[in-house]
Amino acid sequence: MTHHERSSLLSIRSFRSMFAAYALASFGDWFDALAIQVLVAYRWGADPIMLALIPVMMALPAVLFGSFAGTVADRVRKARLMMACDLLTAALTLCILAAPNMAWLLPLLALRSACGVFHIPAQQALTRQIVPLKLLFQATSLNGLVNQSSKVAGPLLGAMTLTVMSPQACIMLNMAARLFSAALLWPLRLLPVSPLAEESRESTKATESKGVMKSQVHQEAKNSEHGAKGSFLRSWREGWLYLFQAKKLLFTMMFGFIGLTSLLMIDYQFPTLLRSIEPTNEVLIGWLVSAIGAGAIIMLVIMNRLNRIRYGWGLGGGYVLIGVGIAFLGLCPPGTGPFLLLGLGIVIGVGNGLYMVTQNYILQQETSEDMVGRIFGIQNTMISLVKLTAPLIGGVLVTVIEVGKAFMLIGFITALIGLAGIVFRTAIWGSPAISKDRASVAGERAEKAL
Repeated sequence: MTHHERSSLLSIRSFRSMFAAYALASFGDWFDALAIQVLVAYRWGADPIMLALIPVMMALPAVLFGSFAGTVADRVRKARLMMACDLLTAALTLCILAAPNMAWLLPLLALRSACGVFHIPAQQALTRQIVPLKLLFQATSLNGLVNQSSKVAGPLLGAMTLTVMSPQACIMLNMAARLFSAALLWPLRLLPVSPLAEESRESTKATESKGVMKSQVHQEAKNSEHGAKGSFLRSWREGWLYLFQAKKLLFTMMFGFIGLTSLLMIDYQFPTLLRSIEPTNEVLIGWLVSAIGAGAIIMLVIMNRLNRIRYGWGLGGGYVLIGVGIAFLGLCPPGTGPFLLLGLGIVIGVGNGLYMVTQNYILQQETSEDMVGRIFGIQNTMISLVKLTAPLIGGVLVTVIEVGKAFMLIGFITALIGLAGIVFRTAIWGSPAISKDRASVAGERAEKAL
């Protein structure tokens, strides 16, 4: 990304506000996630099965409401929906502070996760709405960059905070971050549902000004309200039909579904692994997550300079690096030094950054503007379906065969899936490259058409 392109993107006032709000929310989420893992794994001494229940409960709302949330995001003012989610998240985070045990914590986490179900597709749809197509790659990369930067700063500062304060202090910081995020989104509350909706609204005003009876306009509005429910269901069905007709999108989601099934089996077992390596070092999980985030930032910076993505290499190569890092973590014996652990964390992060940006760019680039919210809602549903089962299977696996062997097995499977994506990339995704130049040309054509 050149300085001119970055300046051009950040000159969009709406994007700046949304970007800052997203950065705060992401920072708070990672601070909070570290605190909860330390609280449950080290302070409450939860076993692998109880740890696995955390992502399961957090995934349940997305399974139930994910695709519908995407449809809602396409039909309402995105910034207002994001603000409501931020405020509800802050309120539920306050309730989590008072949770005395897992029986209280799990349902509260599920309720708070329901807010994120609506927030994610709204944020993606708003990005597509306010960012020109020729700057979409840069916007996607910047969103990924801030997510991974918060993944470094959040756990890193969280680990430092935990040395002098309780996990509850980290959770309180998440609540404050969400309140500030909602405040930053306030200026965007008047953005239209979509440019087409704004044109329709202006057309209605023009019709009224030409002398058309207001009662007729009100009757049309009433008829529209009666058809809202049917229209909502049609929009939901259209999202799924669009996905099945867009082969690149469908194959990308299927590939991600298979890879995540193996990956999420151990995603919440990192505290269990580190507890077996360094039983008394509570902050090690924070350092490891920060290393993963640092690796992702390295890859995001490289990809910004390259300004191009090859679908198969991005998705498959990302999984290979993630799998290799996880497998070698499983080989680490008790007493392994932190430098080796953090180095493997960087490898995992590089793979994560490569995969994440490639997948999000495919979903943005290959989806029409009016479908973005629905497509990301469906993706959220599929990911959450994996989270309902994979963590529990992983918890059982860790209990049965010990944590190190479980990491080696799952790392090998993840790397194998990535290799399959690289080998069969042409058959799966067709044309090998989507570059910044092609995206720019597409954006210029769209502008000329308008």
